[in-house]
Amino acid sequence: QVQLVESGGGLVQAGGSLSVSCVASGGTLNSYRIGWFRQAPGKEREFVARISASGLMTYYADSVKGRFTVSRNYAKNTVYLQMNGLKPEDTAVYYCATLTTLTSVGVWGQGTQVSVSS
Repeated sequence: QVQLVESGGGLVQAGGSLSVSCVASGGTLNSYRIGWFRQAPGKEREFVARISASGLMTYYADSVKGRFTVSRNYAKNTVYLQMNGLKPEDTAVYYCATLTTLTSVGVWGQGTQVSVSS
């Protein structure tokens, strides 16, 4: 079964940018629809963005639309989440996951921390 590993989190000032990555081990990401989610302290995990297996279709939560971009590199077996214009309320652990349907998660990654200071 494919396993997912996120990387690229860190600390950034408000207005800054970060890119987080999701790499597969034990298999390929290339045939999966992939979602990004986040969980802030004391809050439930929420949907952020998703990209189709073809890479042609993307969808974003209203809270990140226009600031975040999800993309994928098939040669590198990697999905990216580029985050621009970061706000303190974007502070959370960010997770990637395979999506078996538009809303059902198959496999979760372990998460990467993104912290935005004001």
